[in-house]
Amino acid sequence: MEPSQVEAPARAVSALETVTDSEDILTQLQSIPGLTVLDERPSPYAGTRFFRMVFEQPADHRRPLGERFQLRVNLLHRSVDAPMVLSAGGYGLGDGPSRSEPTALLGANQLSLEHRFFGTSRPASNDWKLLDIRQAAGDYHRIIEAFKPLYSGRWLTTGTSKGGMAAVYHRYFYPDDVDVTAPYVAPNSHGLDDGRYARFVEQVGDADCRAKLQAFQRAVLERRDEMLPFMEALVVSEGTGFEVLGGLDRTLEFSVVELSFYFWQYYGAPVCAEVPASDVSAAELFGFLDGIVGIAFTYGDVWLDYYAAYYYQAATELGWTRFSTRHLHRLLRYPGEDEPRSYLPFPVRERFDHGLMLRVEHWVRNHGERMLFVYGENDPWSSGAFSVRERNDSFRYIVPEGEHGSRISRLPEPERTQALENLYRWMGLDVSAAGVRARVLDAEAERTESGLEREPRFRL
Repeated sequence: MEPSQVEAPARAVSALETVTDSEDILTQLQSIPGLTVLDERPSPYAGTRFFRMVFEQPADHRRPLGERFQLRVNLLHRSVDAPMVLSAGGYGLGDGPSRSEPTALLGANQLSLEHRFFGTSRPASNDWKLLDIRQAAGDYHRIIEAFKPLYSGRWLTTGTSKGGMAAVYHRYFYPDDVDVTAPYVAPNSHGLDDGRYARFVEQVGDADCRAKLQAFQRAVLERRDEMLPFMEALVVSEGTGFEVLGGLDRTLEFSVVELSFYFWQYYGAPVCAEVPASDVSAAELFGFLDGIVGIAFTYGDVWLDYYAAYYYQAATELGWTRFSTRHLHRLLRYPGEDEPRSYLPFPVRERFDHGLMLRVEHWVRNHGERMLFVYGENDPWSSGAFSVRERNDSFRYIVPEGEHGSRISRLPEPERTQALENLYRWMGLDVSAAGVRARVLDAEAERTESGLEREPRFRL
């Protein structure tokens, strides 16, 4: 079930179903210093208005009078009296309205932010040293400061995967900016070769399924000469080369190495029966590989350019996974080379900060208050899950057999109701409505669950 399919809670709807501001919200937005409203577009969500905007930010928050740039921001406005959800995407920002699960559950407004150095939200100097988690947290902090006088209700930050990580980092640097943080499937990696992920992939799910995946990976590498013509065809059909990664053969090997990780991240047990046998045609082998990892999207030069900021962050602060390759040892031509610097067309001169993620992890576990984490049991990224303490009024929930799309609506009872009650309590809403909301979510999930779509998914 998509968040856009969830209606606001009963209590919130009666209070917030129409826009009742005494002064037109556009006029109020135009009075916020540093904010430029680009346009208003139709919203598909009843009782809301949608605005595309940019907000002026310092390129370096340590030098606020220096270079500036425009950070893209979208606003889904319901009422100045409603709660506000700040949704950190972690990547670029689309042009259309969207609604996160917390926004739908709380009947809230939503600010959606583009991450610095993605899309058009980058300084003209393009100085990569200005891309770190502290600078991005400063972007969120200034936006919250600018909008809070208008939206004076309670605030929640959220995001999925890298966006959830960004929400955590903001809270780490500015713990009092918001009331609640609800990250989804947000990992915290230990260094550039985090072995927890490889060990997870070697143990997750059914042993027969894992064996089929390993046999498939070996078959592709044993028949790599048969695979290369299909790689060449992608260059033509998808309009992208593979020069950043060093050519077709190296790219093919990286895709095979990462196959099992992607498989469990996005598909898992329901697709085990579709894993081809080793003796099928080369076209069938390559078709399954491409269907799982999305070779042109994940490794093609066009998209690597768009996602360069992620790989830079991974190489300097966020960290990287070790992939499970023991069963491929004698078949690999580029062992150990699948690391973030390989995905960048320029050298990274900054050293990786080995202590930063550990400091964030320590703060979340020992000091993070009113934080709610959601993970999927079968998602490899869950092996890097943050830990919390209930004595700090923070909680972590695991969706059984869940993957990287796990969310509150997929939790079983009583965890689903507990999670909703926590959100309602923290955000000052009627907690008694949480149980009803959980039952509605359950019914909607049963109606809307469908087969898995094979579409390009990014690695984090």
